[in-house]
Amino acid sequence: MFYTILLFLFAGLAEIGGGYLIWQWLREGKPFYLGLIGGIALALYGVIATFQSFPSFVRVYAAYGGVFIILSVLWGWGIDKQTPDLYDWLGVVICLVGVSVMLWAPRH
Repeated sequence: MFYTILLFLFAGLAEIGGGYLIWQWLREGKPFYLGLIGGIALALYGVIATFQSFPSFVRVYAAYGGVFIILSVLWGWGIDKQTPDLYDWLGVVICLVGVSVMLWAPRH
């Protein structure tokens, strides 16, 4: 399970960090190389996800969606200094429950 969580974290950081760098380049007028690095990070995100051991592409990517919501709240708090409110944290808890159900529910 540690490997699974680590992959989710690395993929999430690549996806959010890559998108953030492209945002900085296109929306904030930062240098082009930040956009290039962001594009590389986004490509790495696509590769990292393939290392998950779950057999279903759909479930893995659906679960990533929940993880990315959680990481986005944390990114906004730590990088953009946007303090999450009660509803942000409630959404995080709901996402954690949803991801857990999708990935670890007993199936036949």
